[in-house]
Amino acid sequence: MADGSDTTLTADQTASGQAPNGLVAGIKSFAAEHGGAKAVIEYVGKRGARIVLVGADGAWGDQFAEDTVTAREACAQAGVAVENAWERELMDQMRPSNDLWRSMARRTMAR
Repeated sequence: MADGSDTTLTADQTASGQAPNGLVAGIKSFAAEHGGAKAVIEYVGKRGARIVLVGADGAWGDQFAEDTVTAREACAQAGVAVENAWERELMDQMRPSNDLWRSMARRTMAR
C-alpha cells in the first residue's frame, strides 16, 4: 500500500495560544450580561466550531471559531468553563425566549 491513506484525515493545527480578540470579547460580554456562563463546543465540519454559551440566568447564545482548538482557547481566555457534553443540568438551565419558540413553531408548521 502507498504511504498514507485516503481514509485518514490529517490537518496541520498550530496552536498559537491566542484566540481572536473579537471572539474572546464576545464571550466575555455574554458572560458579563448573564451573570456568568458555561460553554459547550460543537464541531461543525469545514465551518469550524460552534461555541454554545449558556448564561447563569438561562439565556443562551453562540459564537463561531475556526476550529475547536481556537474555541477552547477563547473560552479559557474569557474565563468561561467548557463542559464536555450536554449534561442534563446544563440543558435544564436553558430558558429559550418566546421569540425563539415562535420561530421554531413557524418552521414546524411550514413543513
